[in-house]
Amino acid sequence: MRLLVSGGGTGGHVYPALSLVKYVKEVEPDSTFMYVGTQGGLESTIVKNEYLPFASVDIQGFRRKLTFENVTTIKKFLKSIKDSKRIIKEFQPDVVVGTGGYVCAPVVYAAHKLGIPTLIHEQNSVPGVANKFLSRYVDKVAVCFEDAIEYFPKEKVELTGNPRAQEVAGLKPDNYLTDTYQLDSNKKTVLLFGGSRGAKTMMNAVEEAVNELEKKDYQTIVATGNIYFESISEHIDLSSLKMVKIVPYIDNMTQVLANIDLVVSRAGATSIAEFTGMGLPSILIPSPNVTNDHQTKNAMSLVRVGAAEILKDSELTGQTLVSSIDAIMKDEERLKNMAVESEKIGYQDATTHLYQLLKALQK
Repeated sequence: MRLLVSGGGTGGHVYPALSLVKYVKEVEPDSTFMYVGTQGGLESTIVKNEYLPFASVDIQGFRRKLTFENVTTIKKFLKSIKDSKRIIKEFQPDVVVGTGGYVCAPVVYAAHKLGIPTLIHEQNSVPGVANKFLSRYVDKVAVCFEDAIEYFPKEKVELTGNPRAQEVAGLKPDNYLTDTYQLDSNKKTVLLFGGSRGAKTMMNAVEEAVNELEKKDYQTIVATGNIYFESISEHIDLSSLKMVKIVPYIDNMTQVLANIDLVVSRAGATSIAEFTGMGLPSILIPSPNVTNDHQTKNAMSLVRVGAAEILKDSELTGQTLVSSIDAIMKDEERLKNMAVESEKIGYQDATTHLYQLLKALQK
């Protein structure tokens, strides 16, 4: 298979694309790939680290208010369609997949105009602007949440789940926490993180709660995000902590997830896919700074089935954070039941399902 993928802006758009590429490589080793993103976007760094062929187009997102800058955006969009057609003609893909972010709009649209089979993958419960636009032109729309189905043409949409769920499913606990963080691998452990960039309100709550967390029977790993680590280090003596480990970033997130009992995090779609793929209970703190409040909608899909609890960002303090964690970690039966419900909605066959859609389009 010759597969061209495009998606960018956040890791939530990039990592599902890479999971799909990895799976196709495994089942069809002779396959050829091309990733199209923006040169200045997060995707350029992540994809190049995976040693995938990478091409770029110059595009920016539309402003939601009427502004002269949108004139520039339209000009860039039209040029990026032309550039995308050139890339597609050179690569000659069998199928083109878009995983979200404004960069995939000209790429997938260009593929449609050239008669190449196309598929978009929507990770969130409320679709982004690019995927809403593209749904009129693509052959198939894959979604991760049932709530997203209503936004797309019924004859095109299919519930597949997120490829990240299948990639992490089945990982087994080991001594990673001891070897990497000098924690007790036999102790129950909570992971708290706010995404790759961190989350200020969550880190403020951690500063307030760290002394209480240090007294617990369970361990806590906190990933602050690089931009908050220096600040939190100035207020907390990290070397004195024994039950709490605070780090700027977690390089091997899947390995950490395989060795913990509860996650406290934002409610990004790819993170949720990883938690549920591993059958992990979670406390979700939706970001208030996202379009259409889609993280709250993401979180509620887990809360409704008993796989997660929700904690509003506006109600987040050190005290509410510790109380929410204690309520689950001190109730063994509740912890186990949440894990069971989480695994039930984990879409452990998500990538296989997507691959089958691609093969059908390829024919």
